[in-house]
Amino acid sequence: VAALQDEKNSLMSENEVMNDKLEQLDDSLDDPNTMVAKKYFHAQLQLEQLQEENYIFERTYFSLLKQQKKEKLVSAKDDYRVHCEDLEKQLIELQHRNDELTSLAEESR
Repeated sequence: VAALQDEKNSLMSENEVMNDKLEQLDDSLDDPNTMVAKKYFHAQLQLEQLQEENYIFERTYFSLLKQQKKEKLVSAKDDYRVHCEDLEKQLIELQHRNDELTSLAEESR
């Protein structure tokens, strides 16, 4: 029982020391002239700058993806337009050939 009481007292003492350190740390953050506060605020500023850079990067990245997709669609549209033009030419040629063959068939009758 005495050993447990000693351990309890030791832990309570250690807890009190830790709470004092925590209080000092909180107080040092409140005073902007302390080194801890300066480092904290500097780290906070760096974090905000990195978040802003990340936001800009994401916007740029997604804008580029959108542009690439648009360029691919335009390219595919152009390819289909050329293909349609080729098919139209073939259709005209086949219609002329059909007219010629129809004419020859009528002449041979």
